[in-house]
Amino acid sequence: MSVNEAQGVFVTGTDTGIGKTVVSCQLIDTLIREGHKVIGMKPIASGAEKQNGMLKNDDALQLIEHANVDVPYELINPFCFEPAIAPHIAAEQVGQQIDLTIIEQAYNNLAKQADWIIVEGVGGWSVPLNEKQTVADIPTQINLPVILVVGMRLGCINHALLTAAAIRANGNNLIGWIANQCEPNMPIYDENLQTLESKLDCPLIGHIPHLPREQNDPNQPINIKIKFLKT
Repeated sequence: MSVNEAQGVFVTGTDTGIGKTVVSCQLIDTLIREGHKVIGMKPIASGAEKQNGMLKNDDALQLIEHANVDVPYELINPFCFEPAIAPHIAAEQVGQQIDLTIIEQAYNNLAKQADWIIVEGVGGWSVPLNEKQTVADIPTQINLPVILVVGMRLGCINHALLTAAAIRANGNNLIGWIANQCEPNMPIYDENLQTLESKLDCPLIGHIPHLPREQNDPNQPINIKIKFLKT
């Protein structure tokens, strides 16, 4: 279990492409506005391109753009794979093993340099990382509470409740959830939101409305106030 100086939180989602990066960047922005030194971390990423001979993932680069502490890319994203496929398959294709102790070491290094670390998961909660471990083992390994990003779209109630149940069954601390409006015109949006508020048994700590794709550009930060944790 990790012993560190910074506070941290792990951001997971009800699916892949559900807005974890947008939420993570907004959490970083919120904490920076409150006067903290903040780093975003993407321990594992699938889908990357080579830049100056190094594979780099766009999600990780967005986290770096929003952070206010400058650290080496390899600490932010220790495991980076070129194809945008399940990480355990991507690792197998290049003969690599995803090792959570390496992630823990990178996190502890970052924690010496910041007040807060926002750690973004890969895919959903139960995505395999190797033969024995899943995404769920990352926050367990480094002792982080969990925030769940719920992509507000058809099917979100089932996905959210199943994910929340899995987080708790794994023994992790689910401290809240954030509603991310993935679809601009989701039918009966308010009713779905109310159902989730009553069923999830943890606080709704933020809401992100549907955003045009260009607003996700890290060079155009989205100024959305998220009701975050007490800091």
